[in-house]
Amino acid sequence: QVQLVESGGGLVQAGGSLRLSCSAFGRTLGSYASGWFRQAPGKEREFVAAISCSGGRIYYADSVKGRFTISRDNAKNTLYLQMNSLKPEDAAIYYCAADPAVGASVDARSYDYWGQGTQVTVSS
Repeated sequence: QVQLVESGGGLVQAGGSLRLSCSAFGRTLGSYASGWFRQAPGKEREFVAAISCSGGRIYYADSVKGRFTISRDNAKNTLYLQMNSLKPEDAAIYYCAADPAVGASVDARSYDYWGQGTQVTVSS
């Protein structure tokens, strides 16, 4: 079983940047496809980005394509989400997740392990 801990959230002005990190404990993160999801108040959890075990396959939600970059450093057991050109509508709690499958998935139901989330607030 793998434990996930997110960090890097905070308050940023619209147009600014943040880098989220997700550290894995207990198991090697490289054994899991990984993803980022987010949930804003009153809304359902939504897919943001996903990356396969090797990093060779990546998917993004249309709403973040061109602004966000998902990456992983398996040697450091860490998943990242670089967020640029942030908009007020990006404000949410961001969760990282791990899927025992090799390939990346955009479906939250594929992920067995979740972090506790990190808050991202974007002021206009």
